Amino acid sequence: MKRLLDCTASDFQKMTGQDLKNSIRACEGRVMLSETMATVPPLYPSVTNAELAAAFGADLLLLNLFDVFRPSVEGYEAAEGESIVQKVKELTGRPVGVNLEPVDFQAEQIEKLDSVSKGRMATEETLREAKKLGFDFVCLTGNPKTGVTNDATVVAIQKAREVFGEDGLIIAGKMHGAGVVNETGSSIISEAALNSFIEAGADVILMPAPGTVPGITLQTAEKYVQFVHSKGALAMLTIGTSQEGADEGTIRQIALNSKMAGADIYHIGDTGFYGIAVPENIMTYSIAIRGRRHTYVRMAASINR
Repeated sequence: MKRLLDCTASDFQKMTGQDLKNSIRACEGRVMLSETMATVPPLYPSVTNAELAAAFGADLLLLNLFDVFRPSVEGYEAAEGESIVQKVKELTGRPVGVNLEPVDFQAEQIEKLDSVSKGRMATEETLREAKKLGFDFVCLTGNPKTGVTNDATVVAIQKAREVFGEDGLIIAGKMHGAGVVNETGSSIISEAALNSFIEAGADVILMPAPGTVPGITLQTAEKYVQFVHSKGALAMLTIGTSQEGADEGTIRQIALNSKMAGADIYHIGDTGFYGIAVPENIMTYSIAIRGRRHTYVRMAASINR
């Protein structure tokens, strides 16, 4: 098994979800994931935001606001019968995942919530459709104001494991409050919640990067990452609070703190510009965690390799 740092497009094509997990683990904290919105017109109309994120150094791509029953990505017009998910993978040469939301209709709201379409919710039906569409991994988390809770996430993880089987790669957790009471700030995370995610079948636990959510300090993040690792899972530290649009100095600080906390995957969100992080910030983040060598190789490697 190659470490992900050394993998090319042809390597990714042959990987199962668990192959990808082991490849990430072998990188010792040098894997970049960039999230982009599938429903938003791209920053530049000539390319999709997913292609732009890949070009600036992302190893893994995560499509947000993607409706599995109406599959489309703004910036590319799929031909009749053409798989848009497969096309994004071909255009970028990267593993591509989808964000599905474990909405809890019983959640106590802290603010007015947005409605979430059926094709974006983490249900058995949508999970089966996501598998059919050919996504390389699934991420179970909540956008702002969606009513996603930790309890609902546990149920979604169990369903995802049933659908994707032992070979599937499941990422799960919360990067911000998602509009519910008692799961904001440092209360987003607890060892009990993390343990329940892992026992339900999650491979990678996502949680806020230090400095992105009030109360999530370097010490707090390090403690929870160590707990996740002790249970055999990987940790993804996230920027889900629009700081993907901050200055490069802030990005470097978050990156190095996340590195010190022990992250296996570094996530950068999708609203630096609306729909994608500031592209230079993807590169800045990547250089901070693994230097120019691995960043430039990822940026330059042909999808035909």
